[in-house]
Amino acid sequence: MCWAGRMMLGTFSTLLVLVHAAAACDFGPFPYRATGIVCRMTKPAALLLNQETAQVIQAAFRNAKFPNITGERSMRLLGRVAYGLTNIQVNDLSIEGSEVELKEDNAIHIAIKNVTALFKGTLTYGYAGAWFLQLFHSVDFEIESSIDLQLSTKLTCQKEQVVPDASDCYLTFHKLTLHLQGDKQPGWLKQLFTDFISFTLKLVLKREVCKEINAVAQTLTNFVLDLAANFVRDKDIIVDISLASDPVIKASYVESHHKGLVLYGNNSSVLSDSVFSPSLLTESRMLYFWFSEHSLSSLASAAFLDGRLVLNLTGEKLQELFEMEDTEVQRKAVQMIFQDTSFNDSVAKVWSLTQPQISLQPEGAVVRSLVAVEVSILPAGGEPLVALYMEKEIMVTIQATYAEKKLILQPVDSSTEIKVFKCTADPSGKDPSIQSFLQNMILVAGIPEVTSSIGSALTSLMNSKRLDLFDIINPEIITRKGYVIVQLDFGFPSHLLINFFEKSL
Repeated sequence: MCWAGRMMLGTFSTLLVLVHAAAACDFGPFPYRATGIVCRMTKPAALLLNQETAQVIQAAFRNAKFPNITGERSMRLLGRVAYGLTNIQVNDLSIEGSEVELKEDNAIHIAIKNVTALFKGTLTYGYAGAWFLQLFHSVDFEIESSIDLQLSTKLTCQKEQVVPDASDCYLTFHKLTLHLQGDKQPGWLKQLFTDFISFTLKLVLKREVCKEINAVAQTLTNFVLDLAANFVRDKDIIVDISLASDPVIKASYVESHHKGLVLYGNNSSVLSDSVFSPSLLTESRMLYFWFSEHSLSSLASAAFLDGRLVLNLTGEKLQELFEMEDTEVQRKAVQMIFQDTSFNDSVAKVWSLTQPQISLQPEGAVVRSLVAVEVSILPAGGEPLVALYMEKEIMVTIQATYAEKKLILQPVDSSTEIKVFKCTADPSGKDPSIQSFLQNMILVAGIPEVTSSIGSALTSLMNSKRLDLFDIINPEIITRKGYVIVQLDFGFPSHLLINFFEKSL
């Protein structure tokens, strides 16, 4: 749960939220031991996201507040020439392309080539000649420009959160031409102004554009940090994604390590024996997430304490559960349990009595818990009658997949042991047909129904955080002893950032 436009978010904010400079944070001699969640973004992902830089640069130019530019110069024989450029705006911006490199000096180097922009505004100039001849004019102007940008974004850590520094910004001008009133062939006086203005204008453009790029990088980083923080928070359950150790920046990937501690009420999990090692992740996919067994088990415990591990089944769902097969034994057992009451007038409640214990193994996630099942009949105008109550120890191995924007939890192996059994149709608890039917019903239909419902609930929760807006390509969920890896390729939802910029800039 770590968190992600047609922009430099690809090179700035997504990467920035993953890494930070070591100088400002001290994680001790064994930082990996406190790592609960890891994010790795490989070079192909950075290249894909870097293709979307145009909007960031356009936003930086468009939102830069260019100050009025004034100057004057004394010319031999001509006297003093003064000028002022006001109402400077940017039009017709285009970008030829950009390149990104991940450097092990803890910086992201971006080269943006041939940014062409047309600046418009008003030029007011005055000329006081040596013979007291004075000329004062105010005309519209256009400035054609062609610029290369070199950005080296440093990453610093403050309060275990990433802070970008994009102040290392250079502009190289290949072209800077002034046109007055649309005249493409300026006379000697106009050419004189071009010579005067070019140097000052270059300084102003560099200062304002680089300042705006730095501000945009910070804004985008805050956007992703807020998005990530919201993704791992649901009501009173919070996952601490503050940084747990220094980043790893290689030419082929960027990797960050997060605490992954679960906070619920006054309870906070503690992790000091993480099994994470960078060698556990490869570089063949675009994006990797590594989750410790501790983090997932702590989430399950928080869900239990918050009363979320409860499932109610009525109507058709209840009927599907108890009529999984059409046999005489089943019909007899169902008739005895429900006493000829309609499924629409009954309810089954399933809940966990103890905190689930999760163990991650190569076969899947092994879940152990004491679970209660209660079936109640709801007579018209009367009090609910408990027809069946059971407590059973359950151990189930679950494999997870993600397809068509849905999380699918599939039980592949399960076992149960009934601890408590009460049934009005079998007070002694010795009717073999009822016992056999219920045991079979739990294994064949009950456990799959519960895991399916949990998968649907988790899907709805993730989609409420806008995960469904992302293009997730061929995701794989791989469990190993003590951890799980999610690896995938992706397409970036540019419209999210476009909407963000429209609202915030």
